[in-house]
Amino acid sequence: MAGFKTNVMRILDQKKIVYTPHEYHSPDGTAPDGVTVASMIGKAPREVYKTLVTQGASRRYYVFVVPSDGQLDLKKAAKSVGEKSVEMIKQKELLPLTGYVHGGCSPVGMKKPFKTVFHSDVLSLATVTVSAGKVGHQVEIEPQTIIKAVAATTADITV
Repeated sequence: MAGFKTNVMRILDQKKIVYTPHEYHSPDGTAPDGVTVASMIGKAPREVYKTLVTQGASRRYYVFVVPSDGQLDLKKAAKSVGEKSVEMIKQKELLPLTGYVHGGCSPVGMKKPFKTVFHSDVLSLATVTVSAGKVGHQVEIEPQTIIKAVAATTADITV
């Protein structure tokens, strides 16, 4: 598997962004939850972030990136993007909208750029690990670097 690159890794390489790739193996081929992924790659759950896609009352889409052991607070999330409300999109909408499958959704390299917000705790970490765009693959990056790369903001968006 040496030399395997996901589209996310190719994008980061193009932008000359330094990252550390991580791989994990899911025995049944399905995507484990983020806390399980964290333990599989030897990281604390608060250092591995999951990417969640929502739709606002305005029908616009938003991406929220939160710790794997955290839960998105929909009210705080809506406020952070100036919406009355946001709700999670249906799982079947994820692939056509983002180009990613459930469990392999990355804030990097979606089909279209969406307003993206990382939970503010990310700034207290030396590195953050997010999906590399494919189940079984993660990338570890400095928080400021990935925030800048996807033109994201930060806010307190967890429960």
